[in-house]
Amino acid sequence: MLKIANHPAFVLPLPERHRFPMEKYDLLPQQLLYEGSIEAVNFFKPELPDNQHILAVHNKTYLDSLYQLNLDRKKEIKIGFPVSKALVKRELLIADGTIKGAEYALEFGIGMSIAGGTHHAYPGHGEGFCMLNDQAIAARYLQTNNLANKILIIDLDVHQGNGTAKIFSRDPSVFTFSMHGAKNYPFKKEQSDLDIELADKTEDSAYLKKLKSILPSLIERENPDFIFYQSGVDILETDKLGRLSCSIEGSKQRDLFVFETCKAYGIPVQCSIGGGYSKEIKHIVEAHANTFRTAIAVID
Repeated sequence: MLKIANHPAFVLPLPERHRFPMEKYDLLPQQLLYEGSIEAVNFFKPELPDNQHILAVHNKTYLDSLYQLNLDRKKEIKIGFPVSKALVKRELLIADGTIKGAEYALEFGIGMSIAGGTHHAYPGHGEGFCMLNDQAIAARYLQTNNLANKILIIDLDVHQGNGTAKIFSRDPSVFTFSMHGAKNYPFKKEQSDLDIELADKTEDSAYLKKLKSILPSLIERENPDFIFYQSGVDILETDKLGRLSCSIEGSKQRDLFVFETCKAYGIPVQCSIGGGYSKEIKHIVEAHANTFRTAIAVID
């Protein structure tokens, strides 16, 4: 069974420029249910996580400032959203969804989330629409509870997972792999354990060839017992914030390869959907929906 953390986009009203990207969190589960790819039983509802799980990654001073809504104005601008109780609650629910999704992955092979991939969040500040780093929090949860030892984070969002790279920069038990647009945000990048920078306008064939040449040998060398996958669809040519030129079909083939490779090596994987900012919402929803369709195909 595929278990999916559902995160309703309850955070509106937001400034007009932020509303469009948030619509996908409502439309994506609706589309998957409408087409019959999944049923209501596939969803689970995250809860507010224990603070100790968040504090395994984030500084107490930073977390307190989020709870108390007294974040320094410069830090709030870095995040890109006006911080509110609803947004903080949503970030906490996302983190719990990723934690529980990881547990479900241990049971069923794959766990999914209709949100997450908040890879720009650092221990003491947020950036790029990210306040709490959900996959880093879940990785620490697995290790703390002796559910995993060596973890691989595969980040295929068009933007480098700079927060994730920084969090695990001195930790050999978590290997960070980011394949992203060389000229995309963040413009000052951190150093992942493996960074693959792609040229502007990289298309499907070159993208998939590069990924397929790297991932199997990386898994064999690092021998992880758990994988987190950040599956941002901002690699699309239609994306407003990306600089690559992949198609919806190419993005689908990317997801299929990742899930099939994890299955071939017998490694459970948790997937958070990451970014997607195409000009038309239908392109965003279709690309994200393909991530779930491919997971279903592999898990069945």
